[in-house]
Amino acid sequence: MSGNITTLTLNGREIKIIGTAHVSRESMEEVKRIICEDKPDMVCVELDQGRYNSIIQNDTWSKLNLSKVFREGKGFLLIANLVLASFQRRLGNQLGVKPGEEMRVAIESAKEMGIAYSLCDREVHTTLRRAWAKCGLWSKSKLLASLLASAFTTEKLSEQEIENLKNKNELDGMMSELSNYLPAVKEVLIDERDQFLASKIWTSVPEDAENKRIVAVIGAGHMQGIITYLEKFSKNEKDTDLTELDKVPKPGFLSKSARFIIPAIIIGLIAAGFFRAGTDMGFEMIKQWILWNGSLAAIGAIIALGHPLAILVSFLGAPITTLTPFVGVGILSGLVQITFSKPRVSDVQDITHDTTSLKGIYRNRITRALLVFFLSSIGSSIATFILIPLMTKLLAS
Repeated sequence: MSGNITTLTLNGREIKIIGTAHVSRESMEEVKRIICEDKPDMVCVELDQGRYNSIIQNDTWSKLNLSKVFREGKGFLLIANLVLASFQRRLGNQLGVKPGEEMRVAIESAKEMGIAYSLCDREVHTTLRRAWAKCGLWSKSKLLASLLASAFTTEKLSEQEIENLKNKNELDGMMSELSNYLPAVKEVLIDERDQFLASKIWTSVPEDAENKRIVAVIGAGHMQGIITYLEKFSKNEKDTDLTELDKVPKPGFLSKSARFIIPAIIIGLIAAGFFRAGTDMGFEMIKQWILWNGSLAAIGAIIALGHPLAILVSFLGAPITTLTPFVGVGILSGLVQITFSKPRVSDVQDITHDTTSLKGIYRNRITRALLVFFLSSIGSSIATFILIPLMTKLLAS
């Protein structure tokens, strides 16, 4: 067997694991050949229901309610999802292969042969929310920087470099880099999903089934972790419980308190300026607060080429929303953007293509609204971290 295919025989189960590269033509051909030759009892794929729907349906984006996304505070999740998908799509476009095509081929091959199949991955929104919740402030900043870098990268990989991603030495190096750079993200994106996928694969065939031959199609980066967990489950099947891994952690005390503490600090500093240094100092602090917060949020909306009213709302709204724990300026600016620059049918139809280039991101009204939301929010956050020490210095002078 090649290095990216492993067969395990554990507790009456025969599990053949195929490690793939998600934009590899060779992986597609290999997956189809093995399923047709082996005729297993179950085919397991590294997909969740949402990603499966996006692969087989062309109208997924037509069902997107962007206003609801902003109101429910899910703008950052949608951006992260889009960026990760666009990075894979750019690689796939270079090679003429759609991302996740080997998973679609696996399911279609199973259907053609009357073989049951199982979607074994955790819902992507749960994974992203867990990753975000487990990151501290510094890790969140690094994660955002990485997402932006991958969104605008022009790096091109050859077909051979893509195939090398299935090589254990290449993968070990990449996993080590990710673990060093963002350990919390690596834990959620890789380690937790190794366990989740392994558990779903292990339990995909009923215990009383006469035949338990399984072919599992997974990204090569998960291969070793899944093998480790499958061997663990063979010794203690109680370890397959996924209850905790399928939950989004509740915000910790510090995280929940920060939404109230930061506004309280700002209001306290302004109040101290009035009481300790007089009205001139108090009004100077208010002026600085409005100008810095409003200006940086508006600059963010300008960089996003937002509608003039979205820019104005960013300027006027940022100083106020920063002092309220429940509404961010990005929500307001994003809602105004889609109200006065409504997404067109063509934006829905072209979004998968548009997200592969910077020009396309700005041309598409859906992604531009997300940019307005994101950059006005970032501008306001930067202003807050500048102003707290600045106002403290003014008070002490």
